Amino acid sequence: MAETADAPLLTSHKKAKLAKAPSIDDTIETYIGATGSMQLLKAVLLAFAWAFDAQQVFISVFTDAEPEWHCTGASASCSPAAPPASPCALPSGAWAWDRPAETTVVSEWALKCAGPALVSLPASSFFAGCLAGGFLLTTLADSLLGRKKMLLTSLVSMSVAGVLTAFAPNVWAYAALRFVSGFGRSMVGTCTLVLSTELVGKRWRDTVSVAGFIFFTVGFLSLPALGYTFREASWRNMYLWTSVPSLCYSVLLYFLAQESPRWLLVRGRKQDAMETLQQIASLNGNSITSSFSMLHACNMQEDDGGAGGAGGVFSTMRAMWERPWALRRLAAIMTTGFGVGMVYYGMPLNVGSLGTNLYLSVTYNALAELPSAILSLIFIGRINRRSSVVALTVAAGAFSLACVVIPEGSAARMAAELLSFFSTITAFNLILIYSIELFPTSVRNSAVGLVRQALVLGGVVAPMLVALGRERSFWSFGVFGLCIGCLGLFAACLPETRGRSMSDTMEEEEHKEAAAAACTGATDIATKDDSDLV
Repeated sequence: MAETADAPLLTSHKKAKLAKAPSIDDTIETYIGATGSMQLLKAVLLAFAWAFDAQQVFISVFTDAEPEWHCTGASASCSPAAPPASPCALPSGAWAWDRPAETTVVSEWALKCAGPALVSLPASSFFAGCLAGGFLLTTLADSLLGRKKMLLTSLVSMSVAGVLTAFAPNVWAYAALRFVSGFGRSMVGTCTLVLSTELVGKRWRDTVSVAGFIFFTVGFLSLPALGYTFREASWRNMYLWTSVPSLCYSVLLYFLAQESPRWLLVRGRKQDAMETLQQIASLNGNSITSSFSMLHACNMQEDDGGAGGAGGVFSTMRAMWERPWALRRLAAIMTTGFGVGMVYYGMPLNVGSLGTNLYLSVTYNALAELPSAILSLIFIGRINRRSSVVALTVAAGAFSLACVVIPEGSAARMAAELLSFFSTITAFNLILIYSIELFPTSVRNSAVGLVRQALVLGGVVAPMLVALGRERSFWSFGVFGLCIGCLGLFAACLPETRGRSMSDTMEEEEHKEAAAAACTGATDIATKDDSDLV
Protein backbone atom coordinates (compact mmCIF):
# COMPACT_ATOMS: atom_id res chain seq x y z
CA MET A 1 0.00 0.00 0.00
CA ALA A 2 2.85 2.32 0.93
CA GLU A 3 4.68 1.54 -2.31
CA THR A 4 1.54 2.30 -4.29
CA ALA A 5 1.19 5.65 -2.58
CA ASP A 6 4.87 6.50 -3.11
CA ALA A 7 4.91 5.90 -6.89
CA PRO A 8 2.96 9.02 -7.90
CA LEU A 9 5.10 11.12 -5.56
CA LEU A 10 8.31 9.87 -7.18
CA THR A 11 6.91 10.48 -10.65
CA SER A 12 5.83 14.00 -9.81
CA HIS A 13 9.23 14.64 -8.23
CA LYS A 14 10.96 13.63 -11.49
CA LYS A 15 8.64 15.86 -13.48
CA ALA A 16 9.40 18.74 -11.15
CA LYS A 17 13.12 18.23 -11.71
CA LEU A 18 12.63 18.21 -15.46
CA ALA A 19 10.56 21.37 -15.27
CA LYS A 20 13.48 23.15 -13.58
CA ALA A 21 15.84 22.45 -16.49
CA PRO A 22 16.74 25.74 -18.20
CA SER A 23 15.12 26.39 -21.56
CA ILE A 24 17.11 27.17 -24.72
CA ASP A 25 15.86 30.75 -24.49
CA ASP A 26 17.21 31.16 -20.93
CA THR A 27 20.48 29.46 -21.81
CA ILE A 28 21.19 31.68 -24.82
CA GLU A 29 20.29 34.85 -22.90
CA THR A 30 22.65 33.82 -20.08
CA TYR A 31 25.62 33.23 -22.36
CA ILE A 32 25.35 36.11 -24.84
CA GLY A 33 24.13 38.72 -22.34
CA ALA A 34 22.13 41.75 -23.44
CA THR A 35 21.97 42.25 -27.20
CA GLY A 36 24.66 44.78 -28.11
CA SER A 37 24.61 47.38 -30.86
CA MET A 38 26.84 45.35 -33.21
CA GLN A 39 24.71 42.21 -32.96
CA LEU A 40 21.56 44.27 -33.38
CA LEU A 41 23.11 45.92 -36.44
CA LYS A 42 23.84 42.48 -37.91
CA ALA A 43 20.24 41.39 -37.34
CA VAL A 44 18.97 44.58 -38.98
CA LEU A 45 21.35 44.06 -41.93
CA LEU A 46 19.90 40.57 -42.25
CA ALA A 47 16.38 42.04 -42.25
CA PHE A 48 17.33 44.18 -45.27
CA ALA A 49 16.78 41.09 -47.44
CA TRP A 50 13.08 42.05 -47.28
CA ALA A 51 13.82 45.02 -49.58
CA PHE A 52 14.94 42.73 -52.43
CA ASP A 53 12.01 40.44 -51.70
CA ALA A 54 9.59 43.36 -52.17
CA GLN A 55 11.18 44.40 -55.46
CA GLN A 56 10.66 40.99 -57.04
CA VAL A 57 7.12 40.69 -55.70
CA PHE A 58 5.83 44.00 -57.10
CA ILE A 59 8.15 44.64 -60.07
CA SER A 60 5.48 43.43 -62.51
CA VAL A 61 3.30 46.43 -61.58
CA PHE A 62 5.57 48.40 -63.94
CA THR A 63 7.11 45.81 -66.26
CA ASP A 64 3.71 44.23 -67.04
CA ALA A 65 1.67 47.45 -66.99
CA GLU A 66 -0.87 48.14 -69.71
CA PRO A 67 0.44 51.33 -71.38
CA GLU A 68 -1.64 54.21 -72.71
CA TRP A 69 -2.36 54.45 -76.46
CA HIS A 70 -3.75 57.03 -78.88
CA CYS A 71 -5.33 57.26 -82.30
CA THR A 72 -2.95 58.33 -85.05
CA GLY A 73 -5.69 59.86 -87.23
CA ALA A 74 -4.70 57.62 -90.14
CA SER A 75 -8.08 55.87 -90.10
CA ALA A 76 -11.66 57.13 -89.83
CA SER A 77 -12.42 54.28 -87.42
CA CYS A 78 -10.16 55.82 -84.78
CA SER A 79 -10.73 59.50 -84.09
CA PRO A 80 -8.35 61.26 -81.64
CA ALA A 81 -11.32 63.27 -80.39
CA ALA A 82 -13.40 60.18 -79.55
CA PRO A 83 -11.18 57.09 -79.39
CA PRO A 84 -12.81 53.66 -78.86
CA ALA A 85 -12.49 51.85 -75.53
CA SER A 86 -10.11 49.26 -76.99
CA PRO A 87 -7.76 49.29 -80.00
CA CYS A 88 -8.15 45.56 -80.63
CA ALA A 89 -10.68 45.95 -83.46
CA LEU A 90 -8.78 48.79 -85.15
CA PRO A 91 -6.68 48.29 -88.31
CA SER A 92 -2.91 48.38 -88.13
CA GLY A 93 -1.55 51.93 -88.17
CA ALA A 94 -4.78 53.45 -86.83
CA TRP A 95 -3.35 53.63 -83.30
CA ALA A 96 0.01 53.73 -81.53
CA TRP A 97 1.44 53.50 -78.00
CA ASP A 98 2.07 56.76 -76.14
CA ARG A 99 5.57 55.57 -75.24
CA PRO A 100 8.15 53.31 -76.92
CA ALA A 101 6.91 49.71 -77.26
CA GLU A 102 9.79 48.28 -75.19
CA THR A 103 8.68 50.08 -72.00
CA THR A 104 6.46 47.14 -70.93
CA VAL A 105 6.06 43.50 -71.92
CA VAL A 106 2.42 44.16 -72.92
CA SER A 107 3.41 46.59 -75.66
CA GLU A 108 6.67 44.88 -76.69
CA TRP A 109 5.03 41.49 -77.25
CA ALA A 110 1.60 42.82 -78.36
CA LEU A 111 -0.34 41.33 -75.43
CA LYS A 112 -2.96 44.08 -75.31
CA CYS A 113 -5.52 42.02 -77.22
CA ALA A 114 -4.27 38.57 -76.20
CA GLY A 115 -6.80 38.18 -73.39
CA PRO A 116 -6.55 38.37 -69.57
CA ALA A 117 -5.11 34.85 -69.21
CA LEU A 118 -1.95 35.59 -71.22
CA VAL A 119 -1.54 39.11 -69.81
CA SER A 120 -1.68 37.79 -66.24
CA LEU A 121 0.45 34.68 -66.98
CA PRO A 122 3.88 36.11 -65.94
CA ALA A 123 2.60 37.49 -62.61
CA SER A 124 0.62 34.32 -61.88
CA SER A 125 3.69 32.22 -62.81
CA PHE A 126 5.79 34.14 -60.29
CA PHE A 127 3.32 33.48 -57.47
CA ALA A 128 2.91 29.86 -58.58
CA GLY A 129 6.71 29.54 -58.30
CA CYS A 130 6.56 31.04 -54.81
CA LEU A 131 3.90 28.50 -53.91
CA ALA A 132 5.79 25.51 -55.32
CA GLY A 133 9.08 26.61 -53.76
CA GLY A 134 7.45 27.20 -50.41
CA PHE A 135 5.95 23.73 -50.22
CA LEU A 136 9.09 21.97 -51.50
CA LEU A 137 11.74 24.01 -49.67
CA THR A 138 10.04 25.07 -46.45
CA THR A 139 11.25 22.09 -44.35
CA LEU A 140 14.90 22.40 -45.44
CA ALA A 141 15.51 25.39 -43.16
CA ASP A 142 14.28 23.33 -40.18
CA SER A 143 16.07 20.12 -41.18
CA LEU A 144 19.10 19.85 -43.49
CA LEU A 145 20.23 23.34 -44.50
CA GLY A 146 19.37 25.58 -41.58
CA ARG A 147 18.26 29.20 -41.71
CA LYS A 148 21.41 30.84 -43.13
CA LYS A 149 22.15 28.40 -45.99
CA MET A 150 18.49 28.33 -47.02
CA LEU A 151 18.35 32.13 -47.08
CA LEU A 152 21.52 32.42 -49.17
CA THR A 153 20.34 29.74 -51.60
CA SER A 154 17.01 31.52 -52.04
CA LEU A 155 18.57 34.95 -52.53
CA VAL A 156 21.10 33.77 -55.10
CA SER A 157 18.60 31.75 -57.15
CA MET A 158 16.07 34.64 -57.10
CA SER A 159 18.73 37.12 -58.19
CA VAL A 160 20.19 34.96 -60.98
CA ALA A 161 16.70 34.28 -62.34
CA GLY A 162 16.03 38.03 -62.24
CA VAL A 163 19.15 38.78 -64.29
CA LEU A 164 18.20 36.12 -66.85
CA THR A 165 14.66 37.54 -67.03
CA ALA A 166 16.13 40.74 -68.46
CA PHE A 167 17.12 38.75 -71.56
CA ALA A 168 13.84 36.87 -72.09
CA PRO A 169 13.05 36.67 -75.84
CA ASN A 170 9.27 36.14 -75.56
CA VAL A 171 6.40 35.99 -73.09
CA TRP A 172 6.72 32.21 -72.60
CA ALA A 173 10.38 32.39 -71.59
CA TYR A 174 9.56 35.43 -69.48
CA ALA A 175 6.79 33.57 -67.61
CA ALA A 176 9.07 30.54 -67.09
CA LEU A 177 11.85 32.69 -65.63
CA ARG A 178 9.36 34.48 -63.38
CA PHE A 179 8.33 31.05 -62.09
CA VAL A 180 11.99 30.22 -61.32
CA SER A 181 12.44 33.61 -59.62
CA GLY A 182 9.35 33.00 -57.50
CA PHE A 183 10.55 29.48 -56.64
CA GLY A 184 13.85 30.87 -55.34
CA ARG A 185 12.26 33.85 -53.64
CA SER A 186 9.78 31.66 -51.72
CA MET A 187 11.99 31.27 -48.62
CA VAL A 188 13.65 34.72 -48.48
CA GLY A 189 11.09 36.41 -46.24
CA THR A 190 10.52 33.37 -44.02
CA CYS A 191 14.20 32.66 -43.35
CA THR A 192 14.95 36.35 -42.86
CA LEU A 193 12.15 36.77 -40.33
CA VAL A 194 12.94 33.62 -38.37
CA LEU A 195 16.75 33.96 -38.41
CA SER A 196 16.83 37.66 -37.49
CA THR A 197 14.52 37.12 -34.48
CA GLU A 198 16.47 34.06 -33.30
CA LEU A 199 19.79 35.96 -33.31
CA VAL A 200 18.73 38.61 -30.77
CA GLY A 201 17.42 38.56 -27.21
CA LYS A 202 13.78 38.64 -26.18
CA ARG A 203 13.75 42.41 -25.80
CA TRP A 204 14.62 43.10 -29.44
CA ARG A 205 12.64 40.41 -31.28
CA ASP A 206 9.61 42.55 -32.05
CA THR A 207 11.86 45.43 -33.15
CA VAL A 208 13.84 43.24 -35.56
CA SER A 209 10.62 41.73 -36.95
CA VAL A 210 9.18 45.17 -37.70
CA ALA A 211 12.53 46.32 -39.15
CA GLY A 212 12.03 43.69 -41.84
CA PHE A 213 8.61 45.14 -42.67
CA ILE A 214 10.14 48.63 -42.90
CA PHE A 215 12.80 47.39 -45.33
CA PHE A 216 10.06 45.72 -47.36
CA THR A 217 8.50 49.19 -47.65
CA VAL A 218 11.86 50.62 -48.75
CA GLY A 219 12.10 48.00 -51.51
CA PHE A 220 8.50 48.65 -52.56
CA LEU A 221 9.11 52.43 -52.64
CA SER A 222 12.20 51.99 -54.82
CA LEU A 223 10.06 50.55 -57.64
CA PRO A 224 8.09 53.70 -58.60
CA ALA A 225 11.38 55.63 -58.51
CA LEU A 226 13.02 53.08 -60.83
CA GLY A 227 9.89 52.88 -62.98
CA TYR A 228 9.78 56.63 -63.44
CA THR A 229 13.51 56.74 -64.21
CA PHE A 230 13.14 54.11 -66.94
CA ARG A 231 9.69 55.21 -68.15
CA GLU A 232 11.02 55.79 -71.69
CA ALA A 233 13.49 52.88 -71.62
CA SER A 234 13.17 49.11 -71.77
CA TRP A 235 11.45 47.21 -68.95
CA ARG A 236 14.54 44.97 -68.87
CA ASN A 237 16.44 47.68 -66.98
CA MET A 238 14.13 47.18 -64.01
CA TYR A 239 15.21 43.56 -63.61
CA LEU A 240 18.91 44.32 -63.92
CA TRP A 241 18.82 47.18 -61.41
CA THR A 242 17.00 45.07 -58.82
CA SER A 243 18.74 41.70 -59.31
CA VAL A 244 22.42 42.67 -59.50
CA PRO A 245 22.40 44.53 -56.12
CA SER A 246 20.63 41.52 -54.61
CA LEU A 247 23.48 39.27 -55.75
CA CYS A 248 26.05 41.62 -54.19
CA TYR A 249 24.06 41.64 -50.95
CA SER A 250 24.08 37.82 -50.90
CA VAL A 251 27.89 37.80 -50.98
CA LEU A 252 27.99 40.28 -48.08
CA LEU A 253 25.53 38.19 -46.09
CA TYR A 254 27.60 35.05 -46.60
CA PHE A 255 30.50 36.57 -44.64
CA LEU A 256 28.55 38.50 -42.00
CA ALA A 257 25.48 36.44 -41.05
CA GLN A 258 25.51 33.68 -38.42
CA GLU A 259 23.44 30.56 -38.12
CA SER A 260 20.71 30.51 -35.48
CA PRO A 261 22.08 29.07 -32.20
CA ARG A 262 18.54 27.99 -31.29
CA TRP A 263 18.29 25.87 -34.45
CA LEU A 264 21.76 24.40 -33.86
CA LEU A 265 20.80 23.39 -30.34
CA VAL A 266 17.47 21.89 -31.34
CA ARG A 267 19.27 19.90 -34.06
CA GLY A 268 21.76 18.57 -31.49
CA ARG A 269 24.78 20.44 -32.94
CA LYS A 270 26.05 21.74 -29.60
CA GLN A 271 29.64 22.34 -30.70
CA ASP A 272 28.53 24.59 -33.55
CA ALA A 273 26.11 26.31 -31.19
CA MET A 274 28.94 27.00 -28.71
CA GLU A 275 31.05 28.62 -31.43
CA THR A 276 28.14 30.76 -32.59
CA LEU A 277 27.35 31.83 -29.01
CA GLN A 278 31.01 32.80 -28.53
CA GLN A 279 30.84 35.01 -31.64
CA ILE A 280 27.59 36.67 -30.56
CA ALA A 281 28.86 37.21 -27.01
CA SER A 282 32.01 38.91 -28.32
CA LEU A 283 29.86 41.22 -30.47
CA ASN A 284 27.86 42.09 -27.36
CA GLY A 285 31.07 42.94 -25.46
CA ASN A 286 31.03 39.75 -23.37
CA SER A 287 33.25 36.69 -23.22
CA ILE A 288 32.10 33.22 -22.26
CA THR A 289 34.51 31.80 -19.69
CA SER A 290 32.27 29.06 -18.27
CA SER A 291 32.32 25.42 -19.42
CA PHE A 292 28.91 25.59 -21.13
CA SER A 293 27.56 23.30 -18.39
CA MET A 294 24.22 25.13 -18.52
CA LEU A 295 24.09 24.45 -22.26
CA HIS A 296 24.43 20.69 -21.69
CA ALA A 297 21.75 20.77 -18.99
CA CYS A 298 19.19 22.85 -20.90
CA ASN A 299 15.82 21.34 -21.67
CA MET A 300 15.92 20.00 -25.24
CA GLN A 301 13.51 17.12 -25.31
CA GLU A 302 13.65 15.63 -28.79
CA ASP A 303 10.51 15.38 -30.85
CA ASP A 304 9.81 14.26 -34.40
CA GLY A 305 10.78 17.64 -35.75
CA GLY A 306 13.56 18.25 -33.31
CA ALA A 307 17.15 17.33 -32.70
CA GLY A 308 19.40 15.01 -34.44
CA GLY A 309 17.78 15.09 -37.82
CA ALA A 310 15.77 11.91 -37.27
CA GLY A 311 12.84 11.42 -39.59
CA GLY A 312 14.28 13.09 -42.68
CA VAL A 313 13.46 16.31 -44.50
CA PHE A 314 9.71 16.13 -43.91
CA SER A 315 9.89 15.21 -40.22
CA THR A 316 8.72 18.71 -39.23
CA MET A 317 5.62 18.33 -41.41
CA ARG A 318 4.86 14.97 -39.82
CA ALA A 319 5.36 16.43 -36.34
CA MET A 320 2.63 19.00 -37.03
CA TRP A 321 0.39 16.57 -38.89
CA GLU A 322 0.32 14.14 -35.94
CA ARG A 323 -0.81 16.77 -33.44
CA PRO A 324 -4.41 18.02 -33.70
CA TRP A 325 -3.66 21.32 -31.94
CA ALA A 326 -0.89 22.13 -34.43
CA LEU A 327 -3.10 21.23 -37.40
CA ARG A 328 -5.93 23.42 -36.06
CA ARG A 329 -3.61 26.38 -35.64
CA LEU A 330 -2.03 25.88 -39.06
CA ALA A 331 -5.38 25.51 -40.84
CA ALA A 332 -6.89 28.59 -39.18
CA ILE A 333 -3.96 30.94 -39.78
CA MET A 334 -3.38 29.67 -43.35
CA THR A 335 -7.06 30.23 -44.22
CA THR A 336 -6.85 33.77 -42.89
CA GLY A 337 -3.54 34.24 -44.70
CA PHE A 338 -5.07 33.25 -48.04
CA GLY A 339 -7.62 36.07 -47.84
CA VAL A 340 -5.02 38.59 -46.67
CA GLY A 341 -2.55 37.54 -49.40
CA MET A 342 -5.14 37.95 -52.14
CA VAL A 343 -5.66 41.61 -51.22
CA TYR A 344 -2.05 42.33 -50.25
CA TYR A 345 -0.62 41.17 -53.58
CA GLY A 346 -3.67 42.08 -55.65
CA MET A 347 -4.24 45.71 -54.63
CA PRO A 348 -0.93 47.07 -55.99
CA LEU A 349 -1.52 45.19 -59.27
CA ASN A 350 -5.00 46.74 -59.42
CA VAL A 351 -3.99 50.40 -59.02
CA GLY A 352 -4.38 50.89 -62.78
CA SER A 353 -8.13 50.37 -62.32
CA LEU A 354 -8.34 53.43 -60.08
CA GLY A 355 -8.05 55.79 -63.05
CA THR A 356 -5.16 57.74 -61.48
CA ASN A 357 -1.43 58.20 -62.17
CA LEU A 358 0.32 54.80 -61.94
CA TYR A 359 3.54 56.09 -60.33
CA LEU A 360 1.69 58.13 -57.70
CA SER A 361 -0.78 55.31 -56.98
CA VAL A 362 2.01 52.78 -56.39
CA THR A 363 3.93 55.33 -54.28
CA TYR A 364 0.86 55.90 -52.10
CA ASN A 365 0.40 52.14 -51.70
CA ALA A 366 4.07 51.72 -50.79
CA LEU A 367 3.91 54.61 -48.33
CA ALA A 368 0.90 52.96 -46.67
CA GLU A 369 3.32 50.21 -45.57
CA LEU A 370 5.45 52.66 -43.58
CA PRO A 371 2.88 53.83 -40.97
CA SER A 372 1.70 50.23 -40.75
CA ALA A 373 5.22 49.07 -39.83
CA ILE A 374 5.69 51.95 -37.36
CA LEU A 375 2.33 51.30 -35.70
CA SER A 376 3.20 47.60 -35.52
CA LEU A 377 6.47 48.48 -33.78
CA ILE A 378 4.72 50.74 -31.25
CA PHE A 379 1.76 48.52 -30.42
CA ILE A 380 3.03 44.98 -31.01
CA GLY A 381 3.75 44.46 -27.32
CA ARG A 382 0.38 45.88 -26.24
CA ILE A 383 -2.26 44.47 -28.59
CA ASN A 384 -3.92 41.07 -28.69
CA ARG A 385 -3.01 39.22 -31.87
CA ARG A 386 -6.28 37.35 -32.39
CA SER A 387 -8.79 40.19 -32.07
CA SER A 388 -6.54 42.59 -34.00
CA VAL A 389 -6.29 40.28 -37.01
CA VAL A 390 -10.07 39.79 -37.08
CA ALA A 391 -10.75 43.55 -36.81
CA LEU A 392 -8.19 44.47 -39.48
CA THR A 393 -9.43 41.92 -42.02
CA VAL A 394 -13.06 42.98 -41.57
CA ALA A 395 -12.08 46.64 -42.04
CA ALA A 396 -10.02 45.81 -45.16
CA GLY A 397 -12.96 43.93 -46.63
CA ALA A 398 -15.40 46.78 -46.00
CA PHE A 399 -13.15 49.41 -47.64
CA SER A 400 -12.44 47.15 -50.62
CA LEU A 401 -16.17 46.61 -51.19
CA ALA A 402 -16.64 50.39 -51.01
CA CYS A 403 -14.34 50.73 -54.05
CA VAL A 404 -16.93 48.84 -56.13
CA VAL A 405 -19.62 51.51 -55.67
CA ILE A 406 -17.44 54.64 -55.58
CA PRO A 407 -16.98 56.22 -59.07
CA GLU A 408 -13.69 55.52 -60.87
CA GLY A 409 -11.06 58.27 -60.77
CA SER A 410 -12.45 59.98 -57.65
CA ALA A 411 -10.40 60.88 -54.58
CA ALA A 412 -12.87 58.93 -52.43
CA ARG A 413 -12.11 55.72 -54.31
CA MET A 414 -8.39 56.26 -53.93
CA ALA A 415 -8.87 56.87 -50.19
CA ALA A 416 -10.96 53.71 -49.78
CA GLU A 417 -8.33 51.66 -51.64
CA LEU A 418 -5.53 53.04 -49.46
CA LEU A 419 -7.46 52.35 -46.25
CA SER A 420 -8.18 48.80 -47.39
CA PHE A 421 -4.52 48.27 -48.31
CA PHE A 422 -3.32 49.82 -45.03
CA SER A 423 -5.53 47.46 -43.00
CA THR A 424 -4.35 44.51 -45.10
CA ILE A 425 -0.67 45.40 -44.64
CA THR A 426 -1.07 45.63 -40.88
CA ALA A 427 -2.90 42.28 -40.82
CA PHE A 428 -0.15 40.79 -43.03
CA ASN A 429 2.60 41.93 -40.64
CA LEU A 430 0.68 40.76 -37.60
CA ILE A 431 -0.02 37.31 -39.10
CA LEU A 432 3.69 36.72 -39.68
CA ILE A 433 4.58 37.69 -36.10
CA TYR A 434 1.62 35.66 -34.82
CA SER A 435 2.77 32.54 -36.70
CA ILE A 436 6.25 32.81 -35.13
CA GLU A 437 4.67 32.80 -31.68
CA LEU A 438 2.21 29.97 -32.40
CA PHE A 439 4.82 27.30 -33.23
CA PRO A 440 8.01 26.07 -31.47
CA THR A 441 11.59 26.32 -32.78
CA SER A 442 11.69 22.71 -34.03
CA VAL A 443 8.96 23.41 -36.64
CA ARG A 444 8.84 27.23 -36.69
CA ASN A 445 10.45 27.81 -40.08
CA SER A 446 8.23 25.16 -41.70
CA ALA A 447 5.08 26.59 -40.09
CA VAL A 448 5.89 30.20 -40.99
CA GLY A 449 6.81 29.02 -44.49
CA LEU A 450 3.41 27.36 -44.91
CA VAL A 451 1.65 30.49 -43.67
CA ARG A 452 3.58 32.55 -46.22
CA GLN A 453 2.59 30.08 -48.92
CA ALA A 454 -1.05 30.58 -48.01
CA LEU A 455 -0.47 34.32 -48.41
CA VAL A 456 1.21 33.68 -51.77
CA LEU A 457 -1.61 31.36 -52.89
CA GLY A 458 -3.86 34.39 -52.62
CA GLY A 459 -1.33 36.17 -54.82
CA VAL A 460 -1.61 33.44 -57.47
CA VAL A 461 -5.35 34.12 -57.81
CA ALA A 462 -5.04 37.93 -57.67
CA PRO A 463 -3.58 38.69 -61.16
CA MET A 464 -6.47 36.92 -62.93
CA LEU A 465 -9.02 38.81 -60.82
CA VAL A 466 -7.21 42.08 -61.57
CA ALA A 467 -7.33 41.35 -65.32
CA LEU A 468 -11.07 40.58 -65.09
CA GLY A 469 -11.61 43.67 -62.92
CA ARG A 470 -10.43 46.00 -65.68
CA GLU A 471 -13.83 45.47 -67.31
CA ARG A 472 -15.95 45.20 -64.14
CA SER A 473 -14.52 46.26 -60.76
CA PHE A 474 -16.55 43.74 -58.75
CA TRP A 475 -14.26 40.94 -59.97
CA SER A 476 -11.30 42.67 -58.34
CA PHE A 477 -12.33 44.95 -55.47
CA GLY A 478 -15.56 43.04 -54.76
CA VAL A 479 -14.01 39.58 -54.59
CA PHE A 480 -11.04 40.95 -52.64
CA GLY A 481 -13.37 42.45 -50.02
CA LEU A 482 -15.52 39.35 -49.61
CA CYS A 483 -12.54 37.00 -49.32
CA ILE A 484 -10.50 38.93 -46.78
CA GLY A 485 -13.55 39.89 -44.71
CA CYS A 486 -14.94 36.35 -44.45
CA LEU A 487 -11.70 34.33 -44.24
CA GLY A 488 -10.24 36.68 -41.63
CA LEU A 489 -12.86 35.42 -39.16
CA PHE A 490 -10.99 32.10 -38.93
CA ALA A 491 -8.34 33.87 -36.81
CA ALA A 492 -10.89 33.84 -33.96
CA CYS A 493 -10.16 30.09 -33.62
CA LEU A 494 -6.50 30.71 -32.66
CA PRO A 495 -5.11 31.00 -29.11
CA GLU A 496 -3.81 34.36 -27.90
CA THR A 497 0.01 34.56 -27.75
CA ARG A 498 0.73 38.09 -26.52
CA GLY A 499 3.25 38.04 -23.68
CA ARG A 500 4.03 34.33 -24.01
CA SER A 501 7.60 33.01 -24.25
CA MET A 502 8.51 31.05 -27.39
CA SER A 503 8.67 27.26 -27.10
CA ASP A 504 11.50 25.16 -28.52
CA THR A 505 9.91 21.71 -28.90
CA MET A 506 6.45 20.38 -29.65
CA GLU A 507 6.28 18.78 -26.19
CA GLU A 508 7.02 22.11 -24.52
CA GLU A 509 4.24 23.79 -26.50
CA GLU A 510 1.86 20.95 -25.60
CA HIS A 511 2.62 21.47 -21.91
CA LYS A 512 1.81 25.17 -22.29
CA GLU A 513 -1.40 24.29 -24.12
CA ALA A 514 -2.40 21.88 -21.35
CA ALA A 515 -1.54 24.42 -18.66
CA ALA A 516 -3.59 27.11 -20.39
CA ALA A 517 -6.54 24.73 -20.76
CA ALA A 518 -6.30 23.76 -17.09
CA CYS A 519 -6.14 27.43 -16.10
CA THR A 520 -9.17 28.21 -18.27
CA GLY A 521 -11.05 25.27 -16.77
CA ALA A 522 -10.25 26.40 -13.24
CA THR A 523 -11.42 29.93 -14.09
CA ASP A 524 -14.68 28.57 -15.52
CA ILE A 525 -15.30 26.49 -12.39
CA ALA A 526 -14.56 29.47 -10.15
CA THR A 527 -16.93 31.63 -12.18
CA LYS A 528 -19.64 28.98 -11.95
CA ASP A 529 -19.15 28.70 -8.17
CA ASP A 530 -19.41 32.48 -7.83
CA SER A 531 -22.61 32.53 -9.85
CA ASP A 532 -24.04 29.70 -7.74
CA LEU A 533 -23.30 31.67 -4.60
CA VAL A 534 -25.07 34.68 -6.03
